Amino acid sequence: MEIAAFDEKAQTALRVLMEKFWILRLQDPETYQLIREREKMLKRYVDEKFGFDLIVHQHFIKLEKIPVETKSWMGIQEFQEPRDYAIFCCALAFTENRSVDEQFLLSDICEDIKDMYPGEMALDWTNYNHRRSLVRVIKQLEKLVILTTVEGEIDQFAMDEEQEVLYETTIYARYFMRSYPKDLFEYDSVTEILDSEWERHEQDARRKRVYRKLMISPVVYREGEDDPDFAYIRQYRNRLRDDLEAHTLFRLEVFKNAALLVSEERKQDLTLFPDQKAMMDVALHFASYIREQEEKFQTDEFGNIRITKIMFEQTIKDVHAIYGKGWSKQYREGSITATMNELVHVLLDWEMLTIEEATGAYSLRPLLGRVSGKYPKNFLIEEGNRHEQAQ
Repeated sequence: MEIAAFDEKAQTALRVLMEKFWILRLQDPETYQLIREREKMLKRYVDEKFGFDLIVHQHFIKLEKIPVETKSWMGIQEFQEPRDYAIFCCALAFTENRSVDEQFLLSDICEDIKDMYPGEMALDWTNYNHRRSLVRVIKQLEKLVILTTVEGEIDQFAMDEEQEVLYETTIYARYFMRSYPKDLFEYDSVTEILDSEWERHEQDARRKRVYRKLMISPVVYREGEDDPDFAYIRQYRNRLRDDLEAHTLFRLEVFKNAALLVSEERKQDLTLFPDQKAMMDVALHFASYIREQEEKFQTDEFGNIRITKIMFEQTIKDVHAIYGKGWSKQYREGSITATMNELVHVLLDWEMLTIEEATGAYSLRPLLGRVSGKYPKNFLIEEGNRHEQAQ
């Protein structure tokens, strides 16, 4: 069945659903109403193309976005340790068992989390690192509006385990976790959970896999000579391009080894590369340098450039010498090693780089070749004039 063309408001609604975990009616009534007005159109589209469930509740709206495969950048960025996730799950179990608007003390949730914690080493709230983990978890629960603070400040707990804070559970505490076909205890791995998702999409799994990959990830790579997902993109590129342009702000670009969605508009509610962080200057200049010096590097059949850690560091030094004068103070005057480590993290998140487990060498992926950044000529002229005056 042909889906009716979206108007601009439907495109906006879809974009928000893809970007946000959920839309809370009390916090964002305008967006909530916008989605409600186009609920049928949106439900049909996300079900047919992605196989996603759009949940419309009287208090919130949530699009359950299940990826084809998990990536490191999909985690909660504020969390720093596996322990954070374990404490988070225990905290969710605690809040799910509380009545709406029920109040409780920080010491109450601390006690329950400690009892439920599955780690081999027990939690110890006299341990500063354990308290910091809990602080990160509580802040995430507040960000998701699963609980709200009535009185007190959680940061005080990081310095003193005797500090108390009074909390209140919200209606959303019972709806954070999605439902699964089976009890979670029946799954042995994350892979099994992801595989079970396709049991209900046997007829059109390939199309839905492709749509999920394109919309959720920064890029879809050709992973082998017989990559069925990438072959689908190559075969139906025109149909995909027309559909995505009609329903989203994105344009589909397909190359020999990569396919990606790009946007001509910079919307505040879109996660796009580059963002406004100062590190992006370094990343774009690094990409430009690699393009200009491509003959120095060896590219494999899938467009990947292998580079050792020593070569990578030397490349950063070269890039710094050429472009560093215009970087923020942190990267202009900071250590090359610190800049390199942060750049690696950014490129990993955007799937522009991978690290070989055995050797520690880096592999620069084809998406890096799609971006570039240089200073305008007037900037270089002004820098040259300042340099002459300094002499």
